[in-house]
Amino acid sequence: MALRLEAQTAAAFTLTGQVEGFADSSEVKLVRSGENTPLATGRIVSNQFVLTGNLPEPSLVFLFLGDQSQPAELFLESKPMLIKGAKGNPGAMQLEGSTSHALFQRFISAFVPYVQLRNQQATALNGSNEQTRDSLMAAYNATNQTMQQQVEQLVKQEPASPVTSFVLAATFGFFNDMAWLEKRYELLQAPARQSASGMQVNAMIQDGKIGAVGSKAIDFTQADTSGKMVSLSSFKGKYVLVDFWASWCGPCRQENPNVVDNFNKFKGKNFTVLGVSLDREDQRAKWLEAIKKDKLTWTHVSDLKFWNNEAARLYRVNGIPYNFLVDPSGTIIAKNLRGPALEAKLCEVLGCK
Repeated sequence: MALRLEAQTAAAFTLTGQVEGFADSSEVKLVRSGENTPLATGRIVSNQFVLTGNLPEPSLVFLFLGDQSQPAELFLESKPMLIKGAKGNPGAMQLEGSTSHALFQRFISAFVPYVQLRNQQATALNGSNEQTRDSLMAAYNATNQTMQQQVEQLVKQEPASPVTSFVLAATFGFFNDMAWLEKRYELLQAPARQSASGMQVNAMIQDGKIGAVGSKAIDFTQADTSGKMVSLSSFKGKYVLVDFWASWCGPCRQENPNVVDNFNKFKGKNFTVLGVSLDREDQRAKWLEAIKKDKLTWTHVSDLKFWNNEAARLYRVNGIPYNFLVDPSGTIIAKNLRGPALEAKLCEVLGCK
C-alpha cells in the first residue's frame, strides 16, 4: 500500500548524471516507488543527463537508464545531486548530495546479508529432521532477532528521517509483529511520522488492530466446494489455521507444501485448516484443480469475489498468502505464520513429541 502526501509542498530537485557505456539519446526516467507515472524523463547526451522535478519529501525512486531492465534504487532529496556510474551495473552507481541515500545504503548493506542468511536457514529447516530441527530453529531465530535489532538501531539513531519510516514499512513483512512495529513507530519524530511511509506504517498499525493477536476472531460464513455454507465459528473447540490464498497466487502455491506438511503432522492434535480462496467466479475450476493438485485435504470456502472476498475484506487482507491461527476458544493467537514459523507455533501450542 502506497500513500502520497498531496498536502505537502513539493520542492525542486536536480539530478545530474555522468554515466558511461550508453548511446547518445538513450532514454532516462525516474519513477517514484509505488507510482507508475515518471517523476522526470530525459536523454543521455555525451555520457551526461540532467533531470529535474519536484518531491514533497525524501523518497525512494527508481532510475531507469537506456535499455537496462534493472533500475538503480536512489533515495532522492529536494536539492542538487550527482550520480556516477556505468552501464551494466546499476547497483554500483554512486549518488552524491543526498544524506538520505547514504543512510539508506548503509542500512541495506548491513541488512541484506542477514536476509539472505535467513532464507538459507529457512530452506535448511524445511528439509530438517528431528535431530537437527532445534539447532536450526535456534539459528533462524537468532538471525531474525539480529535483523530486528538493526531496524531498532536505525529508529534510535535516525528517528526523524523518512528513510527510517520507509524501512519500518518495508521490513515489517519479515517479522509480522504488529506490537513490535507500533512500539518502534511511537519512537519516530514528526518528519518521519508525517512522511508517506510514516502514514503507511500508521495505517498498517490501525488495520492490524482488526483481527489482532489476542482478540476474538470475527465470524464469517462462505460456501465450500460443494456449495454448503460453512462458518468459522463451526470450528470452535479446535485449533484452526484460517489460510487466505488463491490458485493464481504463486507465493501461495509455493507455501502450500509447508501447510500440507503441518496439517498432516498436527491434524491428530485437535488442529485443522480452513482455506479461504480469493479466486474469481470464472476461476472456480482452477480453484478446485489447485486444491486437488496441491493435496489440500481440509475444508475450503470462497465467495469467488477475488479481492472483494468478504472474509478477506473483514480481516483487511491486502496480500496473500495470509493466515491467522485461532485457538479452541475462538481467540486469535498468531498471524502470518509462514515457513518454519508455522511449525514452531504449532509445536509451541500442541507439542511436537
